[in-house]
Amino acid sequence: MTTLNTNFTPIDMATWPRREYFYYFTKMAPMGFTVTVTLDITATLAWSRTHHVKFNAVYLYLISRLLTRHPEFRVVRESQTQQLVIYDVLHPSYTVIHPDHTISNLWTAYDPLFTTFYQNYLTDLDQYGDVAGPMPKAPQSANLFTIGSLPWLDFTSYTPLPFTPLTTYTPVFQAGKFTTSNDQTTLPLSLTVHHAVSDGYQASALLNELQAMCQQPATYLG
Repeated sequence: MTTLNTNFTPIDMATWPRREYFYYFTKMAPMGFTVTVTLDITATLAWSRTHHVKFNAVYLYLISRLLTRHPEFRVVRESQTQQLVIYDVLHPSYTVIHPDHTISNLWTAYDPLFTTFYQNYLTDLDQYGDVAGPMPKAPQSANLFTIGSLPWLDFTSYTPLPFTPLTTYTPVFQAGKFTTSNDQTTLPLSLTVHHAVSDGYQASALLNELQAMCQQPATYLG
């Protein structure tokens, strides 16, 4: 079992290169944005089936691992001091669906080794997957990011709509339904970010790197 990583580095606002942009996009023009791409998962899906592992776990792991290389997406306001910090890692927070079509929110501790992460994931599903309620696994870790899946829907756009002002800066991912054509399998993937911590360039780099990872899954999954 993974020891939960909640380590972080405080942001020095006096020297942070993002300081003026953070102020602008939180105080003057509060804003986030969403982009949706078509992700080629042919190789990753084949790897999952060959190794008899759940694709959803692979999806959660690859994005969690990718985020360890992008500190701009790991910015969180620390709850006790209200100081902005950058966490070493973010742990995926995802939903499971019950037979009556209600959902629960689970999260699994990220581990650099996929085999360890996968066991963490299976343990969480076994312990909490059938428990009703919005958040059966408590306590919630402070450094979570939201990642979901709509396997019933092939969409071209997905935008989370908050009903209160945005006060969180971690990204939101949402995947859609597999589509297979000419031996290629794709899915739509939506990324929603807070403009205070990242721009289009950083979002594009993240998604392009994810596509590269999905084309060579063995390099990252072992």
